[in-house]
Amino acid sequence: MIDNHESRECNLEIKGLTKSFIINGRAHLILSGVDLSIERSEFVAIVGESGSGKTTLLRIVAGLEAADGGSVAVGGKKVCGVGVERGIVFQEPRLLPWLTVHQNVSLGLELRRLPRPAINQKVEEFLNLVGLGQFSAAYPGQLSGGMAQRVGIARALATNPEILLLDEPLGALDAMTKMRMQRELERIWQEYGVTMIMVTHDIEEAVYLADRIVVLSGGANNIRRVIPVPLPRPRDRSSKQFGEIREALFQEFHLCTA
Repeated sequence: MIDNHESRECNLEIKGLTKSFIINGRAHLILSGVDLSIERSEFVAIVGESGSGKTTLLRIVAGLEAADGGSVAVGGKKVCGVGVERGIVFQEPRLLPWLTVHQNVSLGLELRRLPRPAINQKVEEFLNLVGLGQFSAAYPGQLSGGMAQRVGIARALATNPEILLLDEPLGALDAMTKMRMQRELERIWQEYGVTMIMVTHDIEEAVYLADRIVVLSGGANNIRRVIPVPLPRPRDRSSKQFGEIREALFQEFHLCTA
């Protein structure tokens, strides 16, 4: 288990990031001058109203989109396109239904042309990490929504990324499954020690999981506030301190949309 209070080195450095989209012939500014440093093994949540650039920021860090200006660096190396040091998990698991769980998780490893014994060992390791070792031979259609999302997380982790990017990975789940998956995601993060950056619309989820919460607003000066969450883990959702941070976030959303 990682120690969240130990000295950390910078894992991700975002400087002066800007991005706009052309809609009906007009440029719409999505991100403007975003500066953000994230430490190794840190869990950061990104929240904000729709259109504030949360997913766009995540996709630029992943290398799936190019920024108009600024830079993104991982471990001091500039990001230029996708790379194995960054894994991504989407809201939908996007598993291939004709492949088994084992085969879905092994896809990225096969692209790297690893020997078959090494692939099988890695797949087994990460399916066990997400608690699905016994479902290796199952097909996606035989899994629940939460199980399918855990397969997606195992697939992303199997290539040993330094950073795991999560784009509302629990957004499509029912309330009880979501809470169970939040605990699972925290356990996986603690056991594996990977840096996690998660976009979420769920304020309580952000407070439960994150070391820091980045609040985005649309247009210029996107980062409205960065809120630390200095609460012990596992976190008590009913505690006074938890409620105070949650209320502070609600207030930020009110200010963003006022």
